[in-house]
Amino acid sequence: MNTTFHHTDQLPEVAAQLLKEFADERFFAFFGKMGVGKTTLIKEMCRQLGVVDNVCSPTFAIINAYSTAEGTPVYHFDFYRMKSAEEAYDIGYEEYFYSGEYCFTEWTEKIVELLPDRYVRVEIVEENGIRTLTANLE
Repeated sequence: MNTTFHHTDQLPEVAAQLLKEFADERFFAFFGKMGVGKTTLIKEMCRQLGVVDNVCSPTFAIINAYSTAEGTPVYHFDFYRMKSAEEAYDIGYEEYFYSGEYCFTEWTEKIVELLPDRYVRVEIVEENGIRTLTANLE
């Protein structure tokens, strides 16, 4: 999947396209520089999945667990502050990564060696105010 967008008002369409194209997938690993829109897109994806909790960046907590109206968990990770992938063991990452529930990771490059064998790699690049999103099944 490749798409470009200029404004955040296009995010509902981008999120819907991602969720539709990868409907059978539950693990989405986001890559992109700070401020490119990873968290904002994840917020919209969570909204479309029916998350009832406040979705925000888990920069300090590393993980936020949200619930849908049906009580289904959705996990959101931010590995920005991690110094090494080994720190992910301290939060019990395997329990979440292999739960079969939706997992969204930011700053995934810090823990790439821990990713499941199958995941959706979402890369967002911004240039001159235009964001290009590429998503592939890995």
